[in-house]
Amino acid sequence: MEQVTTHTGTAAPLRRSNVDTDQIVPAVYLKRVTKTGFEDTLFAEWRDDPDFVLNQDAYRGASILIAGTEFGTGSSREHAVWALKDFGFKAVIAPRYGDIFRGNSLKNGLLTVELPYEAVEWLWDAVEADPGLSVTVDLAGKEVRAGDRSWAFEFDDFARWRLMEGLDDVALTLRDEDRIAAFESEREAWRPKTLPIPA
Repeated sequence: MEQVTTHTGTAAPLRRSNVDTDQIVPAVYLKRVTKTGFEDTLFAEWRDDPDFVLNQDAYRGASILIAGTEFGTGSSREHAVWALKDFGFKAVIAPRYGDIFRGNSLKNGLLTVELPYEAVEWLWDAVEADPGLSVTVDLAGKEVRAGDRSWAFEFDDFARWRLMEGLDDVALTLRDEDRIAAFESEREAWRPKTLPIPA
């Protein structure tokens, strides 16, 4: 997983609340067996509307999504996170998230920051007035900056450390590979083993 410390980019204002994971990626697209290639499924049911924010030229290439309250509620599909990342989003800013979606985001390297609704509304207005406005999400300093404004945000210390180190669950486990190997070498031969997959 890529390390996440600070990201600066342009932002797309998604002025919608209660966006669930089925709206982020409709269930019909969950048949793929890979973790990539979901960019074309992101908000698929809304993409037919030429006025939808992600269809507007002004927001092409935006790498930060500014969403409303309760973003990512609903089913626990990781596909929602994969689609956002595949589309090019590095961070999402919203007042509140679905718990499972936020957990999936942090485990997959998508930075999800909570700001008060008033800050989100200011950001919506600002990027609509100036789509080229530079927005910085600073995980190291726990701060969002845009124009002459800045907002501090809270972030779980362990999740922050994992993102800044670029550690997903597998990489976190492999940090103890020597200890795991030592433990396995001392286990009684009659105990069950995990065997390597034949090449």
